[in-house]
Parts: sequence; structure tokens; C-alpha cells
Amino acid sequence: MPQFQLVLLIHAHQPVGNFDSVFESAYALSYLPFVELLERHPAIRLGLHFTGSLLEWVERAHPEYFDRLRALVERGQVEMVGGGFFEPILIAIPPEDRLEQITRLSDFIEKHFGAKPRGAWLAERVWEPQVPSTLAPAGVEYTLVDDNHFLGAGFELDQLYGSYMAEDQGRTVKILAGLKALRYLIPFQAVTETTKFLRRAAELHPAGFAAMGDDLEKFGVWPETNKHCYTDGWLENFFIELEKNSSWLELGTPGEAAATHIPLGRADLPASSYTEMMEWSLPTPARRRFNALMKEFANRPDDLPFLRGGIWRNFFSKYPEANLLHKKMLLVSEKVRKLGNRRKVDKAFPEAREKATMLLLRSQCNDAYWHGVFGGLYSPHLRTTPWKSLVEAETIADALQHRTRTYANATRMDFDADGNEEIYFTSDTYAALLTPGDGATISTLDFRPSSATLINAIARRPESYHARLKENRANTGHAVQSIHEQTRVKEEGLER
Repeated sequence: MPQFQLVLLIHAHQPVGNFDSVFESAYALSYLPFVELLERHPAIRLGLHFTGSLLEWVERAHPEYFDRLRALVERGQVEMVGGGFFEPILIAIPPEDRLEQITRLSDFIEKHFGAKPRGAWLAERVWEPQVPSTLAPAGVEYTLVDDNHFLGAGFELDQLYGSYMAEDQGRTVKILAGLKALRYLIPFQAVTETTKFLRRAAELHPAGFAAMGDDLEKFGVWPETNKHCYTDGWLENFFIELEKNSSWLELGTPGEAAATHIPLGRADLPASSYTEMMEWSLPTPARRRFNALMKEFANRPDDLPFLRGGIWRNFFSKYPEANLLHKKMLLVSEKVRKLGNRRKVDKAFPEAREKATMLLLRSQCNDAYWHGVFGGLYSPHLRTTPWKSLVEAETIADALQHRTRTYANATRMDFDADGNEEIYFTSDTYAALLTPGDGATISTLDFRPSSATLINAIARRPESYHARLKENRANTGHAVQSIHEQTRVKEEGLER
């Protein structure tokens, strides 16, 4: 009789453009101590996903970390999981770029850790029905989404202790259901509470598995979790507890679970993300009504999955700044892709095209395109980085296309896909977007010699959490909480 399995898929990410000191702090507080604990507990087996932007930094700043990860992989304790190299929201970028992102991270993992990944992490667990036809051609066998995705499709919680097949256009991929209950138990409740949860699940689903996918940063970077997980010993106690229960509980990697368990059936899932993301994507007035409705239905847990909030794409209508950045990315992607049609090229062309491609892929890092606990649209340094990458990539692409030192163009188009026509001016020194319909506003202005965007502001607007700041100026509780449950401020008097 096969044992019940706990399947952990732990994800680590730092956005392109984040401060080096933030990378270093996260490494010291979370990434390093987590791996050190794994080395001391060889029975703990799991999947690890590091985004390409983080792996690039680790390779440069702490190459010895790769040696430790490689040793864990070689002894079968860790499975390295793939995804998009620069952590894009896959459904938001062109299909050709999706394949490029996944392939580049797969190749990087194979080069450094010995094998191509079989699975892919979905950035922010953003799912749409066409995802299988994106993942399968890239060689991806499985991915993980939240139980929220399944519950919104009418599944029951007790059906989620295994994998399902998702299909689009005849392309299939296995999907594992990450359980929200485990996300909120680990590491925020007593170790024994997780054991109780898993024992009940094992009794009901003896040949199944329970999966959890969540951030590595919750083990050390999130507020107060470094002391909780390492100084106070929660994480090591958790590993010891799992080892004590090895007679009935097995730790499996996500790839093994997907390969050794026959899928429970087919799943056709709606456009979804984790519950909090779907709330964040709503316009502020709607989000306030949604919060009130969630409170009203708090005592009706069976009905809550059908209160679904918005979808990730809502951020493009909620924040025009995000939409403008996104449409600039789509335009540059098209220009870079067209370079592949060139028949006559000189020796410098391949290198220039590769540079433009990497800059484009780097600009697709998701954080600057949305706002929430983890989204960075309001962070100037996170907005600046994709803009700068796009300006430089477009400058290269236009120069390769024109093949003259100086040039100037003006194109009429609906640049931001809002139904109104704009005029897009480009030359060897600048690019500017003019919007005739609102008095000839210049929406974007790029100075190409410096790869600088000269307009990079964001409007002031009410957010639903502003009301919470007034109600609760600071979190005074002592218990360690999930970051989703906290109301925190960075300075005194912010509620004013």
C-alpha cells in the first residue's frame, strides 16, 4: 500500500531591478538558512523553484550556493523546477516569448544542476484555460495552482489530494492543487497542527498526496519569520516532526508525485490566481464591496469559493500606468521578433538581436505590472527597470531595421488598446507617444542615447487598504501571521 505523501514546492523570487541589498538580505535571512536545514535533514524532499533573475544574482554573488543546491539535487532530495526565466505572467506575454522564457530557464537549470526540469512554476499562480497549450510545447509535464482554482470550477476540497489533467487544443499538462490550509498552517501554526491536518487527510486519501506551493521568503524574509523559523526553531521542529511520522507520511518531490499518481480526472479551470490576488485586482470601490461581501459570507465556507473577485488582467484597466508599460512591451516584442525575418545580416547583427531579446525578456518580469502585497507598480525602481530595458531593446531593434544612422517615423495606432488612436513618433534619439484625444498629451517620452524614459510617474488614487490604516495604525499583535493577514505601516503617522 503506497504511503500518503506531502508534496512541497517552494518558490524564491526577487524582481528585476530590486536593490542588491534586498537580494543580500533575503539570501541571509531565508535562502541560505533554509538550504542549511535541508542539508541537516536528508529525509526532507521537496521541489525548489528559483527565478532566473534570482539565479543570476546568486551565481554572481554567492556561487558556492549553487554547489550546495547541486549536492541536494544529486542525492535526490531536491527537484529543481522551471518556469519563465524572468518570472513573467505567462498569459500576459506573446506566445513566442512564453516559449523563450521557459526554454531559457530550463536550459539554465540543466546546465547548472544536471537535468532539465519536468515542472514549471506559474508566476503568481495566474492561470487561464490556454496555459496547457503554452506549457506542453515547452516540455513541461506539470504545474501547480491553488485549490482556489479548482473550487471555483465546482470541485470539492476532498477531491484535491492528487493531480488532474488540463487540456487546451489537444495539449495537456498535469496540475497539482496547492492547499490554502497548508499555506496558512506552515509556518504560522504549531507544528502539530500540520501533522493533525495531514493525518486526517491520509485516513481519507491513503494513496493520495497533499501539495503546498508557496514562497521561500515566508521562511525568513516576511516580518518576524526569521526569528520564528530559525532562532526559535519552528522549521527544524517541523522537519523533525515529519521525520517522526515517516511510518505513514512520505515526503515526495512534485515531479515524483505527478509521475507516480494516476491523475484523478480532467479539470477545466477558470481564469484564476490565489484568493488575495483576485481581490487586489478589483477596482477600489468594487474591492470595498467585495470585502464587505466576504465578511457577510464568512460563516458560509462552502459558498466562499464562488466569491471570486477579479482576474489578473484587471490590473491593466485598474492602472493605466501598468497598461502603458504592458503595451510598450508588446510593441517591442513584435519589433524584436521581426528581426528574425531579416535575410541579409552583418556579423554584428546576431549579437545585437540577442541583446535586444534579453532586454525584452527582462522587461517582462511581472512585479512592475500590478499592485498588491508583492506587486511593485508603486515602486519607482521596479517601474524604471522594465522601462529602461524596453527603451534600449526598441532602440536596438529600430536601428537594426532602419540600417541608417539617423531616421524618423510617425505611426498612427491605438497604442494602449483603449479604442482611441495615438501617434507614435520614433527616431534615432527619441520615442514619444502623443494622445490627440485628450489635448495632445505626451504619454511617454524616451531619450534613447541614455535608454531613459523621461515620463515615469504614477497617479495618486485611493486604495482599499487606506481605510485599514486609519482603523489600525500599526500591528500590535505578537503572534507570527501570514503577510496577507497583517496591517503594517513603515512610518508613524502614515494614516494621515
